[in-house]
Amino acid sequence: MKRVTDMYEKDRPREKLMHKGAAALKNEELLAVLLGSGVQGKDVRKLSREVVALLEEDFGRLTLEKLCAVHGLGPAKASQILAAIELSRRFLLKQNRKITSAADVYDELRSYADRAQEYFLTISLDGASHIIEVRTVFIGTLNQSLVHPREVFADAICDRAAGIIVAHNHPSGTLTPSRADIQITERLKEVAKLVGIELLDHVILTRAGYYSFSDEGLL
Repeated sequence: MKRVTDMYEKDRPREKLMHKGAAALKNEELLAVLLGSGVQGKDVRKLSREVVALLEEDFGRLTLEKLCAVHGLGPAKASQILAAIELSRRFLLKQNRKITSAADVYDELRSYADRAQEYFLTISLDGASHIIEVRTVFIGTLNQSLVHPREVFADAICDRAAGIIVAHNHPSGTLTPSRADIQITERLKEVAKLVGIELLDHVILTRAGYYSFSDEGLL
C-alpha cells in the first residue's frame, strides 16, 4: 500500500476529509487524521491499520495501556484516541438518552444516590424529552437560600430547553422530602412559569430508591 506521502494529494486522509467530509473516510483514514504522523519505520497509515485492528478486537475494554502496546503509539497519541472516543461516546449517548419517568431519572443519576454529601442536579431536556445536559448545581446541605433559581435555570435557558428536572440525594437514606425540599420545589415552580421552561419533576435519590414530586402530584 502507498505511503501517505506517495498518494495523490486529494486522496490523502486529511485532504480527502476537507474535500469530501469525514463520512467519506475509511476507519484507518480517520485514525490517520487523528494521529497526524507515524514513527520511523512505520508510517501513519500502517500505524492506523494496527490501531483499527485493536479497536475491532477489543473496543469495549480499550485502555491506555493496550494502546501504548502498539509500536509507534506513545501516551500522547494513545490519549488522543481515548479522548476522541470518550467525547464521541458522551455526545452519542446524550442524543439517545430520553427521560419519560422518575425511574429514568433514577437510572440516569443512580451514581449520586449513595454520595456522602448532598448533590443538587439538573437535567435539561428538549421538546422530545431527550437529555441535553446533566449538571451539578450545588454540593452541600440544601436550603432555599443556597439553591437559587438563577443557578438552576441559567444553563437551561442557554440550552433552549423545553423542560427541566431537578434532583438531589439524601445521604440519610430517607425518602421523605424535607420542608426545605418542598419550599425549593415551590419556588422553582414559580420561576419555571416565568421563564417558560417546564419544571417536570423533582426527584429525591437514595440507595433504596427514589421519591418523585411529580408522581406524588406535587407538581
